Parts: sequence; C-alpha cells; structure tokens
Amino acid sequence: MTMHSVEAEIGGRIMKFETGKLAKLASGAVTVTYGDTVVLCTAVMDKPREGIDFFPLTIDYREKMYAAGKFPGGFFKREARPTQKEILTMRLTDRPLRPLFPDGFMNEVQIQCMVLSSDQENDADVLAMSGASAALMVSNIPFDGPVAGVRVGRVDGQWVINPTIAERAVSDIEVVLAVHRYGVNMIEVAANELPEKDVADAIAFGHEHAKKIVALIQELGQKVGRAKEWTPPEKDASLPEKVAKLCEQFDLKNARRSAKKEDRKAGVKDVYQKVIAALIPEDEAAAKKLLYTKNDVVNELQKIEERLFHMGVLDEGVRSDGRGVEDIRQITCEVGVLPRTHGSALFTRGETQALVVTTLGTSRDEQMVDDLIEEYSKKFMLHYNFPPFCTGEAKRIGAVSRREIGHGNLAERSIQAVLPTPDKFPYTIRLVSDIMESNGSSSMASVCGGTLALMDAGVPIRHPVAGISIGMVHDDNRYKLLVDIMGEEDHFGDMDFKVSGSQVGITAVQLDLKTREISQAQIVEVLELAKKARLKILKDMLKALPAPRADISNYAPRLLSIKVHQDKIGKIIGPGGKGIKALEANTGATIDIQDDGTVFISSVNADSARAAYEAIEQISEGVKLGKVYNGKVTSIKEFGAFIEVAPGLDGLCHISELSDGYVQKVTDVCKIGDEMRVKVILIDDTGRVKLSRKAVLMEEKSKGEPVASA
Repeated sequence: MTMHSVEAEIGGRIMKFETGKLAKLASGAVTVTYGDTVVLCTAVMDKPREGIDFFPLTIDYREKMYAAGKFPGGFFKREARPTQKEILTMRLTDRPLRPLFPDGFMNEVQIQCMVLSSDQENDADVLAMSGASAALMVSNIPFDGPVAGVRVGRVDGQWVINPTIAERAVSDIEVVLAVHRYGVNMIEVAANELPEKDVADAIAFGHEHAKKIVALIQELGQKVGRAKEWTPPEKDASLPEKVAKLCEQFDLKNARRSAKKEDRKAGVKDVYQKVIAALIPEDEAAAKKLLYTKNDVVNELQKIEERLFHMGVLDEGVRSDGRGVEDIRQITCEVGVLPRTHGSALFTRGETQALVVTTLGTSRDEQMVDDLIEEYSKKFMLHYNFPPFCTGEAKRIGAVSRREIGHGNLAERSIQAVLPTPDKFPYTIRLVSDIMESNGSSSMASVCGGTLALMDAGVPIRHPVAGISIGMVHDDNRYKLLVDIMGEEDHFGDMDFKVSGSQVGITAVQLDLKTREISQAQIVEVLELAKKARLKILKDMLKALPAPRADISNYAPRLLSIKVHQDKIGKIIGPGGKGIKALEANTGATIDIQDDGTVFISSVNADSARAAYEAIEQISEGVKLGKVYNGKVTSIKEFGAFIEVAPGLDGLCHISELSDGYVQKVTDVCKIGDEMRVKVILIDDTGRVKLSRKAVLMEEKSKGEPVASA
C-alpha cells in the first residue's frame, strides 16, 4: 500500500495526516501528528447486520498511558475500562460523523482512535475527531465528509486556535467545533458567563481555521482515491405511496395532535399497528415474498410522521402539544424536598422532571483523576442518571451509559463557572440529578434543578444558572426555531442547540445537528433567542428561592480552614502522625493538611471543628512569652514536670516553679494527666519552653483571685 501524507500549519504548529504506514489491513487508517502528539485512527466496515433498523456505528477512543511515559494505575497495571475523558471524546467524535452516512446504510462500522504519543501540551481529542474523519475519507466506506475538529480559547484578549494545556488554564472560554465542508455541525462550549457576541465570535474564529483542516483531509482523500463500496438496497417503489394512503386513512395527523406525550404515543402506536397489519401478512412465507419488510414500513411511517411534524411547524406555526414556536412549557420549582439531604430541589418543565440533590464533603471526598496529561482532583462533580421509568419503559438496568456521562458533563460545565472559589467555600460538592420524567431537555432541567439544589444547600454561587434547548425545523427555503423542545421535536427536528447561563452571560453550549451545517447568522439568532428564554426561566426559579440560604444544612459537615506556615506542618502532624491523630482524637474533628499549608477541619459538630481550629492556631502561632496557658501534665521527672500547653507543644515546669512554696517531690503537686495553669517564662534559642505555675499562683494571690489547684 502506497504511503501518502499531507500537512499544513494550524495554530502555529504543523498538523500532519499520514496513511499507508500503520494498520494497513483496516478499511482506512490515518495517523495524525500535531506537535509531538500522535493519534492513530482506523475505520473498518463489516457486512450489514440482519434484522436491524439502525446504523451500527461504534466509536472508540483510548489514551495509551505509554504515550506520556506513564504506567497505568491499578493492580494489573494495564488500561482497563474507558475513563470519563475518553468517553466524552468518543461522543465528540461520534456526534458530527453519524449524520453524514447515507440513509439506508446498515453495515457495521467501527472507528478506533488510539493516542500513541502525547507531548503534554496538545490535547488529542480534537485530533481524534479529524483523524476519524480522515480514516473514513481514505476508506471504502460511504461517507459525506470530511469533518475537522478544532478547539478555541482566549488568552490575554486574543483568540487562540488549539490552545495548549497551559493556555487553556488561563482562558475564559473553551470551544470545541466540528466543521463540515458546508459549515459548523457540532459545538461544545464552556465559558465564564460571557456575552452572546463573544461566544459567537469564538465559533466564527474556529470555523475559519477548521476550513484549512477540512481542505487538508480532502486533499488526502483525493491522493488515495479509493472508491466507496456500497449500493443502496433495492426498495419497493410503491411502498411510500401505500403507506401514505394508509396514514391518511387512519388519520395519523390527528393522532399526533395531543398535548400529553402518552396520549400522542398511544394514538401514533395504534396507527402504526394498523398500517403494519394492512401491509405485512401474518403468514411468514407470504411476508418473505414481499419486496419490503416490517422495518421498511416503519421507516416509511417515520418519514411521514417527520413530514407532518415539519409541515405543522413551518406552515401553521403550531407544535404537536399546541404551543407556539417560542412558548416554554409550564415550570414548577420546589426546594428542600428531601429532609435529610444537604440540599435538594425538584424542577419540572412540562413532562420533564429532575430531582437534584447536593451533598457537601471535605477534601477527602475529592475525585482523583489520573489523566494522560495530568493528575488532578475535582472539588465539584455532577452525576446524571436516566432510569428507564422516566420514559415509562422497562429496559435493562446496567452501568452508567455514555449518554448519561455526556449529559452530566454538560450540566457540570454549565454550573462550574458560578461556583465559589475554594478559599471562600472549601467544601467538595457533589450534585446528583435523577430524572423522574423525561420528554426532552432533561440535561437543561438538571442545570436548573442543580442551581436550586446548590442554593438550598447554602452554597454561595455567584449567580443562578438556567438552561434551555432550542430546536430547528427547515426545508430548502425556510426555517423556524423552536424554544424548549420536547422529545419528538428532538427526534424529528433538525437541531438540538442547548444553551445555559446566568443573567450575566453564557456558561455552556452544546449543539447537535442532523443536517450538514448551521450558518453563523443562525447561531447568533439562536443565542439571542436562548438568552430571552433563559432569563424568563430564571425568574420562575427565583420565585422558589431568591438567594442561597444563609447557612448550610445542620446535617452537613462543618468545615473550617486555616493557613499555617509550611514550617509548622511537621509540628501539626507530629512524629509518625502522632500529633494530628491526637488532635483528631481529642476534638472529634477530621483534619486534612495540604502541601501549601492550608488546613481543612471538618466535623458534624461546630464546637468540635472550632476546638480543632483553635488548637491548630496555637500550634502555628507557637507559645508566646509571658502568656498563661491551660496545660496538661504529660511526663513526671525528678527535676520537674513536662506540661503540654498546646497540641504537640510541651514545656518544662521545674520543681522550683511548681508552687509558691517548697516542693519536696514533683508527685506531691501533680501527676500525669492533671491540668494546671502555667505561664511561659522563657523560650531559649533552641525553642525549648520553660513554664512556671508559681508565677500564676503569685499573680492570682496579688489580685485576690482563688488560688489554682493542680
């Protein structure tokens, strides 16, 4: 197989696509190199699966730990199930590619992307998006590509294409785009409450640069020049007309018009059953003689249903549930719905309902992430669950799905920007959104419910956040945007454009298209329409709870933090951890010390946390000359007693300083465990502390106070 390669400068670095060297038995294989990051992308086509009515496309993305010179974690020291980052990248790759395969194509297609080398600067995810498209372009698989993936950031007020890891850390926006030769066909945004214009400008900037990558992949495909091997299956030309007449006879149009999802579903199902019964004989032998199958009939029914949906919106401006194109479904909000949680909210919009719960924890509850590029911990996480009952179905209950991980990540990004900084609110925060009912936009319901649950928990967020999903219906010459789309509008519509943000600006965007592209003018229009809807939803939310509660729940841990000098960390911990263990045992609090000297103290009891705080404060400040302390005798010697005046800080009270009178034996005055008030009378050059009980007794006598006893 002949080797081919193309390259161009993208974002100040060379991007290179190469084929013919690796994985030559795959239908298509391309290696993408950017800096020293290398990703291998392969595409393989198999025969069609029998009896299926969907396109079996599988996308797999894996980051090999050897790519960064690392060992995988765990006992077996090998890569196991995909990480969240890998799953999210699979979804980023899948979403723009899937709509570009031809209708009726049912061959199994498997795309695998492997990160072979990582320079720790250039993220491989957008390279995998472009590489997967390139692998399809050089293969025999039918595909209306190519698609290019790019990332956009902003550093010091300047737009940056494919920013490095360091640049992303200081950027106030992150945009990931997939761009087809016709235009943008997938968007992901995370932003720090930015105005709509900034987000639109970032998308336009990324689009222009992605065009160069699209041209590069096209050039590679032309060099390889491989023919596509697929012929559309033969169909009964009369079937569409037969199905259309039966749909008119059984009044599918009227069956679809009901405000309630279950009523629509039942009516449409009844029509489907009647049409199938009229066209598919019960006798299997007779059915096999037909030029069409039951799946073919169902496909035609769905096409007719889609046309009816489009006509209703475009011609009449009416949706299936009777709403106008900009109408939002009825919203109800409740907070404090669960008695023992740290914070809870129930957000309902039409037939979509999210129960969201906040849990507050300590630094020990942070999620540790061992990534290819870096190891870090997360203080905020949002988990989204979509149980089968929320759509009235009985399905297999298994592990968390890719969809659930993706929706949770979108909701997490939406809220992340308004969270308080750890120095103001040091808690680890976990939000869980359990979808109780679903008829579209459940991820945006999770954003709204998540905001209310945080406020109910007393988390001082900067601004409340709401989310809305905008759909689109279009034909060749016209289009209409739909606000707050429900399930069937997502299914039959051409777009799902989710936007979340506060009154100040946008925090997250996610766009999925079923068409080839969306224009820049349409993007601007959608963002403005979403802003109008978002502000309306925020008003409804704030009626339930106008601001975060003044205090956290009684059931949440009390968390205090104090900054000590790094030199004092060892004194707090003590030899073999003896000091910190004693502190925790004596106060009942949990203590975590960071390398920078930040100490987090947590306890379910406020007094316990305060006692630990004061003890650590004493240790960090050290004992002060002339100050009187309440100490405890820890050791008895012939020459005196050692007294602990602060956790881990002992001083010697010489026998001559134990009393204002003559003392023959130390044990005549005290024993181990006794508490006594002592005064610091000397701190020598080595830090040793000398104490005096006699000085305290004499001061008390001179003031006429009761004399302290041992």
